[in-house]
Amino acid sequence: MAVKIDKKIKGYSVLTPEDKAREAAAAIPVASVPRETVEKEAALDNIIQMHERIERPEVLIGSTYKIKSPLVEHAMYVTLNDIVLNAGTEHELRRPFEIFVNSKSMEHFQWIVALTRIMSAVFRKGGDVTFLVDEMKAVFDPRGGYFKAGGVYMPSLVAELGAIVEEHMKSIGLIHDPEMSAHQRAILAEKRKQYEDRAKKNSDVSVVAPSSPAIAGEDARRADGGSAMPGSSEDIAVTGDGASFPPSATLCHKCSTKALVIMDGCATCLNCGYSKCG
Repeated sequence: MAVKIDKKIKGYSVLTPEDKAREAAAAIPVASVPRETVEKEAALDNIIQMHERIERPEVLIGSTYKIKSPLVEHAMYVTLNDIVLNAGTEHELRRPFEIFVNSKSMEHFQWIVALTRIMSAVFRKGGDVTFLVDEMKAVFDPRGGYFKAGGVYMPSLVAELGAIVEEHMKSIGLIHDPEMSAHQRAILAEKRKQYEDRAKKNSDVSVVAPSSPAIAGEDARRADGGSAMPGSSEDIAVTGDGASFPPSATLCHKCSTKALVIMDGCATCLNCGYSKCG
């Protein structure tokens, strides 16, 4: 369709599809947003997350843990200090800020200082720092590991340091350890009771006076320094941390605790409930 222009042309512009879409959007009335929603979104924008630009406060809260390892002559004391972000609000967070290790033993001084400085830098960097636990617990000593109190196997000194960091992160809510259900705990308690009852029964049988020449001969052999019969049992011994497991229990690969015994022909852990038979 032809349009006659009677006036002088002073300028022009090309109408693009984006301009048409913008005009159509402007024509749609904007819905009002409730004040509560705006305040809530504004509060979320003010939440402080951990990052490297946060300055260290004058005072930090923390915990100190003791490591007594056979690999070192003196005990080691591990201090983990935490910073509290958004204190007094519903978004309050407690995050590790720095770590120190102190000991009289100077043989591991340089690598301990290097390790703690790097770990502290990772803590202050922010983000997910729980990966440190898995990395440290996977370190093994080529000379061999050791068992700490409670029968828990530690493949190296660094691994025990990682276990302490894990324990601390659990205490501040950074790591959530899945707990056993009530049904699993009941089954585990039943297995422990069965094993203890069997051990007690075998122990009572062993103290009965001999009634046959074969048993008398066996007792005589024991008196002479010989070994016990294969059917004899062992007592339940407390291995530390209030945990009681048989002295001959083997290492459970699931919980790294010396609590694996043979029950009904199947390897069963009396600490975590693991069973090789399912």
